[in-house]
Amino acid sequence: MRIRAEGLGWSARGRAIVEGITLEVASGETLGLIGPNGSGKSTLLKLFAGIAARARGSVSLDGTTLSGMSRRDIARRIAFVEQQAQTAEALSVRDAVELGRTPWLSPLAPFGAEDAAICQEALARVGMEAMANRSWTTLSGGERQRVHIARALAQRPQVMLLDEPTNHLDIHHQLSLLRLVSELPVTVVIALHDLNQALGCDRLAVMEGGRLAALGPPREVLTPERLARIFRVGARVLTDPADGATQFRFHCLEDQP
Repeated sequence: MRIRAEGLGWSARGRAIVEGITLEVASGETLGLIGPNGSGKSTLLKLFAGIAARARGSVSLDGTTLSGMSRRDIARRIAFVEQQAQTAEALSVRDAVELGRTPWLSPLAPFGAEDAAICQEALARVGMEAMANRSWTTLSGGERQRVHIARALAQRPQVMLLDEPTNHLDIHHQLSLLRLVSELPVTVVIALHDLNQALGCDRLAVMEGGRLAALGPPREVLTPERLARIFRVGARVLTDPADGATQFRFHCLEDQP
């Protein structure tokens, strides 16, 4: 599903947090959002999800604007995993994931065996099936994050919006999650802090001061000059002799002579 944003903006207390964002994400593409803290990444994801009040501009899915769709229809197409997503503490892990099926249920189509199977598959994909009966209150931050991702998978969306989903995860689950996201047959917009992880995206959108500073393939966007100006770091490109993959080694510019 193709996402088109035109003139997106949002302000708080008279200050523009996001301003003048126009871009398109192709169907099946993974677009990484990167930028320093406070650059507007989280707000932009909320604008993509259609949940920011008093937003300027428009977002459309395959040509249909979100403003012309019901919240139920949007929830059938878009799953949004926030940084600090909340879940009622009285729920079990399985209950929390089953909430992802809500947009598809109605009095004439109650929760059934197919929904249960979808939720079980979602739990398995994030490695939480063994904890399905655990109480939400007993989970660590990383486990809660994996449950929220499972709930998003249970929605069976066509678009996934993820706000720094690797936060709180150990390195094994970070890599597992990123591999899972790359394999999903959906359009993905994912905010990331780790620029080496961002290299795995199809394209990167660089945010600076609420505006779009650059958009394009990772190696074209992450130039030494831009890294120095926006992220205030120097970088050396290293090549893994095992597979030829490249990564950055960063250093604070003030640490160098």
